[in-house]
Amino acid sequence: MANARDVIKRPIITERTADLMAEKKYTFEVDTRATKTQIRAAIEEIFGVEVDSVNTMNYKGKFKRFGRHSGYTRKRKKAIVQLSADSKELEFFEGA
Repeated sequence: MANARDVIKRPIITERTADLMAEKKYTFEVDTRATKTQIRAAIEEIFGVEVDSVNTMNYKGKFKRFGRHSGYTRKRKKAIVQLSADSKELEFFEGA
């Protein structure tokens, strides 16, 4: 993957991930082919912070039916990134 913006798709913001942000753990949806090393490099390049660890989870697509049409939702990959203690906080919201 050439571009860091191709690796990191979007931040995932839920109640649980908001609680993890207090511990400097941030959750992102990433490209399904991205490795932990690529995710670490992309976060450090985009946000200018130091990453301690990266944990990833793969989700299979769920089977869904709509009348006589059936198929699978898209598969996705989620990464939880732990920042180092001396790194700055990440700001996702403008004016927050």
